[in-house]
Amino acid sequence: MSTSKTPAEKVSVDKAPAGEPRPIREGENLLEVENLGKHFPVTAGLLRRQVAAVKAVDGVSFSVRKGETLGLVGESGCGKSTTGRMIMRLLDPSFGKITFEGQDITKMSQRRLRPLRRDLQMIFQDPYSSLNPRKTVGAIVGAPFRLQNLEAEQGVKKAVQEILELVGLNPEHYNRYPHEFSGGQRQRIGIARTLALKPKLIIADEPVSALDVSVQAQVVNLLEDLQDELDLTYVVIAHDLSVVRHISDRVAVMYLGKIVELADRTDLYERPMHPYTNALLSAVPIPDPAQRGERKRIRLQGDVPSPLDPPPACRFHTRCWKAQDICKQVEPPLVELSPGHQAACHFPENTTVSATDAVAKAAVAPGAAAAGDAGSASAADSAE
Repeated sequence: MSTSKTPAEKVSVDKAPAGEPRPIREGENLLEVENLGKHFPVTAGLLRRQVAAVKAVDGVSFSVRKGETLGLVGESGCGKSTTGRMIMRLLDPSFGKITFEGQDITKMSQRRLRPLRRDLQMIFQDPYSSLNPRKTVGAIVGAPFRLQNLEAEQGVKKAVQEILELVGLNPEHYNRYPHEFSGGQRQRIGIARTLALKPKLIIADEPVSALDVSVQAQVVNLLEDLQDELDLTYVVIAHDLSVVRHISDRVAVMYLGKIVELADRTDLYERPMHPYTNALLSAVPIPDPAQRGERKRIRLQGDVPSPLDPPPACRFHTRCWKAQDICKQVEPPLVELSPGHQAACHFPENTTVSATDAVAKAAVAPGAAAAGDAGSASAADSAE
């Protein structure tokens, strides 16, 4: 094994001035995902031949602007975490394209990805299994410096202690082990490790689902404060719609490997268009008892279909109370039904325009024809 080392690069860990609002620059995308999919092969027999495929993610497209937070929500098994891991390139996509800062990273080699890891980081769901119990907090949070062969201006130990203080932990915790901390403190350690190299984009995979409700609020507020201080961009994966509403700027709703609705947070929660989104929102607890009687609880019939054999056309039609024959025959593309509000439904709610109508209008309007063709092509590619 070679003992030679390249000169370590100096990196500053100075904090941004507290209290400054994060700039959200319209039209300046940090991340773009186009028709992204992941099919896991199912093999059988002595020769382990592929006999089927689990379509965990089947053609999702979205973008994330610099400084904003995109919430990715849906039931367990809808493909949220798989999407996040593909963005991080922890999983190789089966098809589609991932663009980060204008650079295509979809098929980039691990050697070329290594320097980009500084700007792309992930907060994992379980604060208990994501930390090495044999390592001290100092070694865990300082690992990114060693892996990237970087040195902090005042030394790695000092940098780690500053980061621990930034996330609300005592700098003296440097020499302690993970088992000495509570779940919320462990998640703060995981966040500190993520922040070590001052990343630009953070994928937060269910960052508070394993924590108590009171601790959840603390961690969510911490993430918001860090975003303001460090000008971070988030993709927050969650199934708790209350958490997503609190922290997100825009929200994408996934069902069985596809995005069925994408809109500004306020617009989506006040005027949901897809029936599945309506069903999810009807299950969110209401703190005020006087208002609980005003909401009608929508109970979906049947179980979520298997991604091994998803329903044809609209994947939600087997559980949708508005489904008709066209829903079983034609897949509705994800198109803009109102300014900034996209949905994939033949019979959407809170609007008079359907996805089919939007595609037809796009085909007529010269400026929007390309967008309509792209949406139809994406749907066709996903169905193949």
